[in-house]
Amino acid sequence: MFTGKSSVPQGSLCDYRIYRLSFREWIRCFLEAAAAEAAVVYVFYRSLALFMLVLPLAAAWPVFRRDGLRKKRQEILRVQFREGLMALSSALEAGYSVENAFGASVRDLTEMYGKDGMITVEFSAIVDQMKMNRTPETLLMDFGNRSGIEEIRNFAEIFAVAKRSRGGISSVISHFARVISGKIRVREEILNMTAEKVFEQRIMNLIPFFIVIYVDVTSPGFFTVMYRTPTGRLVMTGCLALYTAALLLSRHFLKIEV
Repeated sequence: MFTGKSSVPQGSLCDYRIYRLSFREWIRCFLEAAAAEAAVVYVFYRSLALFMLVLPLAAAWPVFRRDGLRKKRQEILRVQFREGLMALSSALEAGYSVENAFGASVRDLTEMYGKDGMITVEFSAIVDQMKMNRTPETLLMDFGNRSGIEEIRNFAEIFAVAKRSRGGISSVISHFARVISGKIRVREEILNMTAEKVFEQRIMNLIPFFIVIYVDVTSPGFFTVMYRTPTGRLVMTGCLALYTAALLLSRHFLKIEV
């Protein structure tokens, strides 16, 4: 859902620790949850009354989905920050002052991500506020706190120390840029390695639904006893419990913190 563009005007900087769903995203998340509930109720219970009873639960799904969208936005920002850091390092090595280096970085980032890219908006705001006599280290600290990203906070702290020492800031930033770039690259490789397994997990999660639909199409009435007798409903409830446990277990195995 999230494209990596800034969701707020440039004059109103974003707090990346908080994700506010738009009305369209709320509707989309609700419809996704309602569709999932419909599939589960159809496969395990075949009860319209039960579907209507649990339908209000779909309204809670956007709240849980919001956290995933927040993490996705932060992941995109982390990658964009790496590019911004490399652009800043290159400008400093070319002899620019810190203030002018940020301006040169904005031009490079605009070409890569457009003027509405998250890192472009952030670096542009730093340039604009430095013209109002605010120090770059203070602005970077604010950005690091709002980002909720460890690498950005670390860079802000190192930048502040290097700026106060009034020496070797270019070499310090260049070294940190290489370190953080390598760290983010390793993170990306781990995520790419697990992406295939995540896709396989999603396919496996859908197989029980495909099986039931296939049997319904090829042998109508085969599962009727499972939906119209107390014993059948009890068995299907047990199957749903096992399916839920398997789903949660597979998500736990594939949840790798990087």
